[in-house]
Amino acid sequence: MKKSFQLKAAFLFAFALLVSAVTFAQDKPASPRDSVSGTAAGSTITINYGSPSVKGRKIWGGLEAYGKVWRAGANEATTFTTTKDIKVEGKPLAAGTYSFFLVPAENGTWTAIFNKVAKQWGAFKYDESKDALRVNVKTKAAPMHERLVYTVDAKSFCMFWDKIVVPVSVSK
Repeated sequence: MKKSFQLKAAFLFAFALLVSAVTFAQDKPASPRDSVSGTAAGSTITINYGSPSVKGRKIWGGLEAYGKVWRAGANEATTFTTTKDIKVEGKPLAAGTYSFFLVPAENGTWTAIFNKVAKQWGAFKYDESKDALRVNVKTKAAPMHERLVYTVDAKSFCMFWDKIVVPVSVSK
């Protein structure tokens, strides 16, 4: 009788662990990782980023402060890879992988930053002396995008989030 009870208890414990593991595995992170690749200016561009949601929050000038370096996504810094040397907003950027940051500005002219330290958590250890390139970009109004997304086309890449699009031109 005691052995039967122990066996049932062990089975129930194992079953509870299995249910917990399956439930945990199904939980989606608040800001899942995503990536986009495309060809721009003859180069393959890949952007890897965390994709947060608006969730009714004030994003620009609220959650993301104006005038402060932002990881251009969530969690780990966004990375930007180009397989060939390109020009970004008319300025040269060598082939490679960079962390990509933005500095939002209330006036709509933001700073896009390509930093040589590709793997970093957020912008907490961001070091301006490691920047490969900084360019100014003009934001535009856009239809509401609940989740942050990037796109790549033949002449640019864009970040869409909330009611803003940040277009960045790319050329040979």
